[in-house]
Amino acid sequence: MKKIIFFGPPGAGKGTQAKIISKFLNISHLSTGDILRKKLLDNDDLAKKLQSIMSSGNLVSDDILNSIVSSRLKNETEKGFILDGYPRTLAQSEFLNNFFLETSSSLDFIFDIQINFEILKNRIIKRSSEEGREDDNINVIETRYNEYINSTQKVSNIYKDNYSSIFYEIDGSQQIQEITKKIKNILKKS
Repeated sequence: MKKIIFFGPPGAGKGTQAKIISKFLNISHLSTGDILRKKLLDNDDLAKKLQSIMSSGNLVSDDILNSIVSSRLKNETEKGFILDGYPRTLAQSEFLNNFFLETSSSLDFIFDIQINFEILKNRIIKRSSEEGREDDNINVIETRYNEYINSTQKVSNIYKDNYSSIFYEIDGSQQIQEITKKIKNILKKS
């Protein structure tokens, strides 16, 4: 089964596309954002720590995310999965690469959804009012976007250099259906 990573800044449409494609391929959509938001409902010490980190717009530590993601991946490797929001740092990408080595598996597709900041900002503010997400305000948006530029975009560039044959850049300013069509066409060709 397919193993896919979606890259792109917050609000680029990674989650939307990952949900659509996971249904299309009948594989799990592993969104670190969703996993972390569910963890916040636990109301334990880790949940309180996560609340503080996420409400300020900062990223959760590599150790916490690696632990959460690896436990999920172990159950999904044979069936296939889509990673959305992971890996975000060089340490996370090294952890993921080691996971693939240990499980004798590999990635099949990497999609990098690219979009300009002004479009992104307007999209996130709209999402915030529609979904009532507290982590979608202008200060948090700017913090998360800068984190993306300073950290995750570097990871994406490494994947682009090392996995160019399965790396696809997608224009995130298009309509959802257009982006989905482009991704499905890439998936069908292979």
